[in-house]
Amino acid sequence: MSVGELGPEEVVTASKGRSLGEITELLDSEGVGAVVITDDDAPVGIVTDRDAALAIHRHDDVSDVPVEDVMTADPATIREDEEAIEISRAIEEHNVRRFPVVDENGKLTGIVTLDDLVAVIGEQLDNAAETIEVQSPEYSP
Repeated sequence: MSVGELGPEEVVTASKGRSLGEITELLDSEGVGAVVITDDDAPVGIVTDRDAALAIHRHDDVSDVPVEDVMTADPATIREDEEAIEISRAIEEHNVRRFPVVDENGKLTGIVTLDDLVAVIGEQLDNAAETIEVQSPEYSP
């Protein structure tokens, strides 16, 4: 299964000109944990709910803080044609749990998370368990 087959294709995005207040409104209204900041359909940053929460300690009025002050610039991305196992390698390498998905031209096509990886692994384990039960009728978990 490729990365492009995982996660939502509809990604909540915003431009660099937005304020943190606008970004947190998006996080809340869209029910997501991250907003990808784009420029010409390419991811140039990402703001997570954690970034927004931590900004409270660094700024007096977080609502007017420019998104560029809190976003992670040049976020780690993963190509849509990579195998799903690459998410695990990317998590280990970059120590983050969300990755904008891009096509061969670097354009945003989706987003995948640690949760997507866990769900895929769970499905694969279910499939393996069914095979074991079919091939070993006497086996009972």
